[in-house]
Amino acid sequence: MANKSFDAIVIGGGPGGYPCAIRLGQLKQKVLVVEKEYVGGVCLNWGCIPSKALIAASGLYERILHAEKMGITAQGVQIDIGKMQDWKEGIVKKLTSGVATLIKANGGEIVMGTARVTGPKTVEVTKSDGTKETFEATKAIVVATGATPIELPHLKIDGETVITARQAVSMREAKGTMIVVGGGVIGMELGMVYQKLGMKVIVVELLDQLLGATDPDLVQVVQKAFEKAGGEVLLKTKATNLRVENKKAMLTVELPDGAKRDIEADKVLVSIGFRPNGKGIGLEEIGVKLDQRGHVLVDDKLQTNVKGVYAIGDVSGAPYLAHKATKEGEIVAEVIAGKKSARDWRTMPSAIFTEPEIATTGMSERDAKAAGKKVKLGKFPFSVLGRAMAIDSTEGFVKVILDEQTNEVLGVAIVGPEASDLISEASLAIEMCAFAEDVAMTIHPHPTLGEGVMEAFHQALGHAIHTNNRAPRPSV
Repeated sequence: MANKSFDAIVIGGGPGGYPCAIRLGQLKQKVLVVEKEYVGGVCLNWGCIPSKALIAASGLYERILHAEKMGITAQGVQIDIGKMQDWKEGIVKKLTSGVATLIKANGGEIVMGTARVTGPKTVEVTKSDGTKETFEATKAIVVATGATPIELPHLKIDGETVITARQAVSMREAKGTMIVVGGGVIGMELGMVYQKLGMKVIVVELLDQLLGATDPDLVQVVQKAFEKAGGEVLLKTKATNLRVENKKAMLTVELPDGAKRDIEADKVLVSIGFRPNGKGIGLEEIGVKLDQRGHVLVDDKLQTNVKGVYAIGDVSGAPYLAHKATKEGEIVAEVIAGKKSARDWRTMPSAIFTEPEIATTGMSERDAKAAGKKVKLGKFPFSVLGRAMAIDSTEGFVKVILDEQTNEVLGVAIVGPEASDLISEASLAIEMCAFAEDVAMTIHPHPTLGEGVMEAFHQALGHAIHTNNRAPRPSV
């Protein structure tokens, strides 16, 4: 028998679960959040927020060291990584405590423990002291359990020398060499942090380019900056063996030509992706369908094949993005409360916080061509933008992907300063079914980085003012 009943039980208090709970409370639904570790999930505790704090701090340190051409000479600049971590942890504490307060302020309750779904309407929670308690959900169970870093048997994580992002965001020293196994988003973001803080960073990537399926012309800008700063990139290279002795690692890799190379390092950051936390929580026992990787299969209302059981965020499938999880949490809360709501977005923006940043929305150039679309491109380089010069950040460009016949905005990709902030305008354009003329004719304030977005659309239309109007070369 259930100890207590609620309209909805949300399993997981991360960026999908906690907004879902808050929205449920706003809609006058009685809600319980079950969280096994930290309210705020991976994102707030050792993912999005901590890593971006370290990116900002390390970036500021690097800019100070290289400010001489601006007439700023700073002597004796020192980095206290321990103090930096204390500052970062203060941000995390403030945000996570704020999340708990918001859930409770909207009438929700929080129980700490490990949840297991025992029926379409019941959840059993095992607390840290081993005691168990069963709760009833009269309307819905929402699975928001996220994902976990993938580990490989031959790259065993010890949490000290061989680490994942979880330990990497809490390192209190940056000395010697770091090998990053996996040149995806997390590997490149954190690798560049510790590069700026003084470590030699070597990236080992199995594929033929960094950052997965990102368009090559965007990746090239980031890779060039990384290598210029002393980084080494080994593409089409496989990590085959790892030995750790006296807190030193020796990684053996197989190069593209089949040759072997041994690399010694003080830290090995394994960042080869995440797996969904869909298995082992009771879903399969009640008939919920999962895919082969463990993602919970859902429809556009985020409902599984079992009535009243929903799933949101990473556990329900790619892309693994906090803002996707948040949006899905809000949608499913409205569905549970009886409102007409469903996943109906036209675009899901994403941002990579490397140096420089990459941000994309809509179709990539690669995706548009794969879909058989005839596209028209527009490009505007930051190297000729006044604002970019004024802040000494001129690497990269804005690229727009248009339908060749209609000029409808299919996608936008930015590599350069503040790309993560600039991409929202492009997302709005796609959501509103805008055409190139709509953005190009919108007056942008001067001098701003946003002018680069406007100019890229003008360039695609053949009448850019501050760059030539030749058609850009395709990158794929």
